[in-house]
Amino acid sequence: MSKHSNSSHGGAWKVAYADFVTAMMALFLVLWLTSQDERIKEAVERSFKNPFMSITKDSTGVIPNKDTQAVKSEKGNFDSASAIELNMLRKMASDLMSTLSSNPETPEENPVNIEMVPDGMRINVFDRARKAIFDIDSAKFTKYGEWVFSTLAWEISRFAESFNIELEGHTESGRNPLREDYGKWELTADRANVARRKLLEHGVREVQVRKVAGFGDTMPMLGIDKTSESNRRVTVLLKMSTKIVGK
Repeated sequence: MSKHSNSSHGGAWKVAYADFVTAMMALFLVLWLTSQDERIKEAVERSFKNPFMSITKDSTGVIPNKDTQAVKSEKGNFDSASAIELNMLRKMASDLMSTLSSNPETPEENPVNIEMVPDGMRINVFDRARKAIFDIDSAKFTKYGEWVFSTLAWEISRFAESFNIELEGHTESGRNPLREDYGKWELTADRANVARRKLLEHGVREVQVRKVAGFGDTMPMLGIDKTSESNRRVTVLLKMSTKIVGK
């Protein structure tokens, strides 16, 4: 009996010690987190909110490696503290292109062009005659256009805490206005606003949308003739933000 009692007491101290070590580790983590800057705290928060998100090969755990070189784009640099956001953007772009290409109605000339920019990602959705996104000279989606934007909305909504959104409508030069009081400015603004409504309808948070604008034919694609139909597009800008207003 005495032997059994001594054995029980011998194991109890191990449990108590394990609890003590766990509590000390938790205290250490809390103290460490409170001493970090805001970007590190935001990175940790996003990691817990998106636990199945893969981490970039240039980072360790959820915190970007300090030795990671700046990730370069054509128009600027991302510092290593943005590694997690960059990985989100790449994952989103890959998933979006994969989903679009899986649709048998998607033409060989993909309706979406994606490029990285210094503060996030630019997605151009083209309204080409071969596979139109909108009805002719209209701000009404075709069935295919509805599918493209609902797919885009679903991808964006998966990372709702990470990005602000700007929407721009554009068109080509040389098209005659529909009527005197409704031309390229009104059409491009309406198309951008219709795109906004479709994104919100499929999961994007209203507070994420920071700008909706129509640019008429004033901003043709680089290297493209201003009269080309490739200028007829809605541009979705995803801008990395450490804090979404109204969050």
